[in-house]
Amino acid sequence: MHTPVPHLTTAQTGPLLKLESTLLERYADIEAWFREQWMNVPAPFYSSVDLRNAGFKLAPIDTNLFPGGFNNLNPAFEPLCVQALQSALQMVCPNARNIVLIPENHTRNKFYLENVATIFELLQKAGFHVRIGSLIPELHEPMDVALEISGRSLRFEPLRRDGDSLYVGDFRPCAIILNNDLSAGIPEVLKGIAQEIIPPPDVGWHVRQKSHHFGFYREVAKEAAELIGIDPWLVDPLFRNCGQINFLRREGQECLEANVELLLADIRAKYDEYGITEEPFVIVKSDAGTYGMGVMTARSVEDVRNMNRKARTHMSSAKEGREVTGAIIQEGVYTMEKLGDDEATAEPVVYMIDRFVVGGFYRLNAKRGSHENLNAPGMRFEPLAFDECCSHPDPHCGPDDRPNRFYAYGVVARLAALAAAREIEATRELAGQQVA
Repeated sequence: MHTPVPHLTTAQTGPLLKLESTLLERYADIEAWFREQWMNVPAPFYSSVDLRNAGFKLAPIDTNLFPGGFNNLNPAFEPLCVQALQSALQMVCPNARNIVLIPENHTRNKFYLENVATIFELLQKAGFHVRIGSLIPELHEPMDVALEISGRSLRFEPLRRDGDSLYVGDFRPCAIILNNDLSAGIPEVLKGIAQEIIPPPDVGWHVRQKSHHFGFYREVAKEAAELIGIDPWLVDPLFRNCGQINFLRREGQECLEANVELLLADIRAKYDEYGITEEPFVIVKSDAGTYGMGVMTARSVEDVRNMNRKARTHMSSAKEGREVTGAIIQEGVYTMEKLGDDEATAEPVVYMIDRFVVGGFYRLNAKRGSHENLNAPGMRFEPLAFDECCSHPDPHCGPDDRPNRFYAYGVVARLAALAAAREIEATRELAGQQVA
């Protein structure tokens, strides 16, 4: 039985249809290229990529290295997830048996807890002993939490350090898996320990920048586009950034206005090149992870110049009470997909473990338009949006039929994962130089 999938409100023609056709024609070359790339750099342990399908362009708008939302994947893909986890952990700890999973501290978010429970169970099914180690400062005894949605239960236990080793009780893991993006920084208990921590703490949002990631993505997109003979813009969102900005005090305002104006001009030039009649727009957001906080849409310089105090306060908000000090100005990518009886605006989110696409879902928001950030009040998910794996195309279907559309999603998401892999490698090399 097929689950419902989103449909485009406009016919799929023009550049994106050509892109999907090209991906079908060059399937073997694309997959060979990816295999070569993964030999040069290890894939992130896991990642999720938010995509936008404009009908004329398909591009990532965010790449998360500490993904939540595993509970929203199609349960039919569980074997894929288990196999991918086994492959990923085999490379980290060939003799691994024990794993500690460290989640975020917000134990009252019932949806996030379902994500933790799903990762926990996937690790168990992959053949590992698993415990949940908590970074909650006031947690000194094991705490059991009942999950109201699924009826499952989780036990959170305090982390204990002995020398350079991390324990949960007397349980010593071979590896520690972070599902915590460390927005508040690396806690002392995780510094200088002997066990492998994945993903590495140095790519947490306390130091990671979106503009840095999309710089790597730009290079990856350029290489892939050259391979298959397309304009890299079809899969790459243009961007600019302001390194020092304070929205409340209007510090860095000149930088923001200048970059918004320049980026809008660049987008307008590409629209003219392809005969696109939509109005260009940009998304201004914190250069660090924000959980959808501090995001605004701008169609002109006046939109950022005339922000009132409420808007500036909103743009200053970040996770863990951090102050926004840098901004990325990103090309706004329309999403032309709708889903559900309420015709909610939809965008695909693709999940990967290691180098493998393991599924995805749609983020929906009936309160938001095709040009707006969907990670906002009114957001919901369609857990079974992908009813087939998007890791390979079907040559017997049209380029825009379901498996081939999803394959295109998988290709672009893997480009983002490859950019993240290079980003992680560069971060590790820099950390090694600083230690030396």
